[in-house]
Amino acid sequence: MTTDDAGIAHVFREEHGRAVAVLARVFGDLDIAEDAVQEAFTIAVERWPADGTPPSPSGWIITTARRRAIDRLRREANRDDKHAQAALLLEQDEPKEEGPVADDRLRLIFTCCHPALSPAARVALTLRMLGGLTTPEIARAFLVPEPTMAQRLVRAKGKIRAAHIPYRVPRDADLPDRLRGVLAVVYLVFNEGYTASSGADLVRADLCAEAIRLGRLLVELMPDEPEAAGLLALMLLNDSRRSARTSGGDLVLLADQDRALWDREQIAEGQDLVRRCIRRGQPGPYQLQAAIAAVHSDAVTAADTDWRQIVQLYDHLMRLAPSPVAALNRAVAVAEVDGPAAGLTIADGLDLDGFGLFHAIRADLLRRAGRTDDAAQAYERAIDLTENAVEREFLRRRLTELRRR
Repeated sequence: MTTDDAGIAHVFREEHGRAVAVLARVFGDLDIAEDAVQEAFTIAVERWPADGTPPSPSGWIITTARRRAIDRLRREANRDDKHAQAALLLEQDEPKEEGPVADDRLRLIFTCCHPALSPAARVALTLRMLGGLTTPEIARAFLVPEPTMAQRLVRAKGKIRAAHIPYRVPRDADLPDRLRGVLAVVYLVFNEGYTASSGADLVRADLCAEAIRLGRLLVELMPDEPEAAGLLALMLLNDSRRSARTSGGDLVLLADQDRALWDREQIAEGQDLVRRCIRRGQPGPYQLQAAIAAVHSDAVTAADTDWRQIVQLYDHLMRLAPSPVAALNRAVAVAEVDGPAAGLTIADGLDLDGFGLFHAIRADLLRRAGRTDDAAQAYERAIDLTENAVEREFLRRRLTELRRR
């Protein structure tokens, strides 16, 4: 059986994070792990089309990467490189760690979320190492320029090396303090999967599945943390709409989706998690966002949506964890209750000029308010800032329809 580039790309998406996690634990160095895995995939591109996909692609990648890393370290150790010598010794005496985090990928997330790193660096580094996201993808997730994100990643790796941050399972006492950064990582991985920042497809199902898998592990690992349950609920409820979000390759807005296509099992699981969170009485940002998603999932039709309850939940969210994006989403809900002009008043006060979705939402509100010329300008700005082909085509159709009218 031969393997094409698409097949290797699929293996990369599925196995990159695990391979880097395993090698980071073995060698104690992120650069060594990432470089070796990249080299292994380069070899796969050369060999697999002719030789076929091996029975265990993950095992092949990890074994090949480990051999390449050892070869590199031996060469560098012969040049009296103390760091390479130390990494070789670590590999020869690989520790058999026992602790609360059994999954290599989850272990690496907690490692990357070390308190010595800034919160932004923790999230960016883990997205790079675990999710396999490119630097441009991470930059778009953070709404920062690509060079800024590249420097942030380099500094984070350097900080880990200079501070001798160990690649080991955090102690039980360390887990709660690391949780916020870990949740942010999982959420951003899911968001990149739910609406890909670029490419021909709206959804990257592999990233959604990986984020949900990690979310389940977090809930199992920390059953008394309501925000972990809230995040899992949020992801399940949003992902339940995946099949209805496109039709014939075209984007379908929430109001126009065929709700018969929504995954009722995921909705039931997500709603049950939300109810359990409510009973705990310790609301947090992810729990509130999950509650908003649960209100949407309760509505049999778009007209049945309880927008007033959604506005109240956003009000609570803004008191607890205010952010421009949360305010933008609240503007959408306010527009459903009080009209597009009310939503525009909120949106126009936000500093989100570099965010494509901001301009897309403004364009829709302006269109509904009858401000056609302003709406056209907003659609044009949104198109310029949107790199996902499905979203861009949707915005172009809306702009064309607007101009025809």
